[in-house]
Amino acid sequence: MLSVELHTHSSLSHDGRDPVDMLLEQAAAIGLDAVAVTDHDEIDASLEAVDLAPEYDLVGIPGMEVTCAAGHVLALGVREAVPAGLPFGETLDRIHDQGGVAVVPHPFQSSRHGVGARVSRDELAEADAIEVYNSRLLTGLANRKAERFAVERGLPMTAGSDAHISEMVGQAITEVDVETRTAAGILEAILDGRTSVVGTRTPWHISFRQAAGGAKRRLKRGFGNLL
Repeated sequence: MLSVELHTHSSLSHDGRDPVDMLLEQAAAIGLDAVAVTDHDEIDASLEAVDLAPEYDLVGIPGMEVTCAAGHVLALGVREAVPAGLPFGETLDRIHDQGGVAVVPHPFQSSRHGVGARVSRDELAEADAIEVYNSRLLTGLANRKAERFAVERGLPMTAGSDAHISEMVGQAITEVDVETRTAAGILEAILDGRTSVVGTRTPWHISFRQAAGGAKRRLKRGFGNLL
């Protein structure tokens, strides 16, 4: 059984703060076995993390968080960027074309680009797995709704910290029953539903700091693009 962090952001994300090595250091320090860096519509930092992960005795899983027309989709196992802005179904197809696994994060949190408000429940069920525990929560209602949906449709379930700063890596993890300690083995186990989720809520002051820092970085980058 491996402890896997499937949802993190580096400084390459528009709202991320820390470089890849800090994310990996945190993952190793708390005893995780594997980590995926899933930046918004960027993949270079994730590929860097895959290369560096063995130095931290970690398995690196390549991936990204794609902003499709309906919202966010985690593309795990891909090594080429999936274009943003495509329809939900086409985004899933692009992920599968690379042999990747499509996981829908925070599907019922519309304020955070959850796809549940823009696709039908049947369309949502075409994903490979549902993130049923995202540690950036207020009441937990959206997480519980995601879990009920996954159970009703018989879909594999995952968790993720959705960390935008290194301290929050591992706040929510997916325990995966694997046959081989590899990225491919982990993704195969997710598809088979050999997972369980463990998580705690990100402290509100940390969530606020992440959000405020992300807004500041977006503003700074936007201003820089105007110069």
